[in-house]
Amino acid sequence: MQLICLFLLLLLTSAGSAAGPLPLAGGYTVVVSKETAADPSWNAVVQALVVKYQAGTVVYSGDVRGCLEPLAAAAPRYVCFVARPEGSGRAFVVAVSRLTRELDADPYTDALWGILTGYTAADALRLAQRSEPLLVRRAAAGTSIDLGRFVEGVWYSEGDAGVHWEKAPGGAPERRLGPQDSTAALVRVFNEFRPDLFLTSGHATESDWQIGYSYKNGQFRCRDGGIYGIDLQGQTFPVQSPNPKVYLPLGNCLMGHIRDRESMALAFMASAGVHQMAGYVVSTWFGYGGWGIGDLFIDQPGRFSLAEAFLANGHALVHQLRTRFPGKSPDLDLASYGIEKDPQCLERIAGGLGYAGWNDAIRDHVGLLWDRDTVAFYGDPAWEARLAPGDLAWEQSLEERDGVWTFAVTGRREATPKRPPVALFPRRLQDIEVTAGQEFEPLVADDFILLPGLRQIAPGATYKVVFRARSIAAQP
Repeated sequence: MQLICLFLLLLLTSAGSAAGPLPLAGGYTVVVSKETAADPSWNAVVQALVVKYQAGTVVYSGDVRGCLEPLAAAAPRYVCFVARPEGSGRAFVVAVSRLTRELDADPYTDALWGILTGYTAADALRLAQRSEPLLVRRAAAGTSIDLGRFVEGVWYSEGDAGVHWEKAPGGAPERRLGPQDSTAALVRVFNEFRPDLFLTSGHATESDWQIGYSYKNGQFRCRDGGIYGIDLQGQTFPVQSPNPKVYLPLGNCLMGHIRDRESMALAFMASAGVHQMAGYVVSTWFGYGGWGIGDLFIDQPGRFSLAEAFLANGHALVHQLRTRFPGKSPDLDLASYGIEKDPQCLERIAGGLGYAGWNDAIRDHVGLLWDRDTVAFYGDPAWEARLAPGDLAWEQSLEERDGVWTFAVTGRREATPKRPPVALFPRRLQDIEVTAGQEFEPLVADDFILLPGLRQIAPGATYKVVFRARSIAAQP
């Protein structure tokens, strides 16, 4: 069926009033299907975002790729895909990931994007209406996390039964021993400690998280939009934790997949206060697309919002594909991710790329392709969740004077960046010419700079890339 796209740019201004909302720099566009927009409860979600950001809207019929042409014409900095849960599954996430790399001529994602959905429209509306940013000070995790990045926190080991670590304000992390079954304790962390961030890894499906990885422990499950813990004795403990938070199941299989309404992602949004979440919609085995978000968001405290960390990690991943495997279909779109039912699918992918056998380089190529389109970002991409500023291995700055831009990195201590130093531009640029710093192999796109050649940072040393560029005129 022919796709019908309706492009509607709404500027909701109040003449003569300075009290109304102001548009975000670079613009914000809400993308929604014709069917979802026709549902009054879900249209209220769209309108909440339009009012909050003076956003434009793109309404499409049929497949979400029907929004591509008008979205590319608008070229917004932020794109929010409002979708009912029934239409937010793996195929939708993969399609959104791919089309957001096609808004201009370069192969990199062209906007900070998120999928705004919920167990009910009311859940999605609550997320859409929230404006107050989240400063992440308290962390909790079901796997190891650097508590030194936070004011206070706790993490429970997925490998050592009964072990957990706690950090009080002003103190150092301390090792504690408790019962092997930590289900009730983790639920108390949600309900009483009320963290700003929750991080998990280990075994999971769309409908459960298994707390222990190498030993028997309880589970978190979902039912009717609620999260609850169930211990080894079958006792249940409901999670009631309404404070706004972000959830990073960076090492979990399938936790980001909304298979149906009884999916963990929806329940975390409905009953556990999750306003933004990044997670895999497939079984994860390679890890670059997930753990790299934490490398940027947690290990560089305060430098990136969660949405920015998600975007920047995607840039680093695509750059790896295009520079390490330039003659091996770096832009290939995988047709299937069904490793659960097809254990040979990875070998078939490698064969389709022209490889015979399997080694570390082939694994990297297949893994990068596997991860590229399979990490979902849920929530309003312009809502800001950011760690409180903390200890950084290097300082970085981006300055412009008379069309000459300088990106400078200065080491505070010896560092080997897990992801290349990266900065997002405040506006889109064109006619870019690098005049200094070529030794750092700079990638300067229209909206970001990446330094993959800066692999080691020395304390006190400053590394600079200088380039000329013109700003692209904003869309009317």
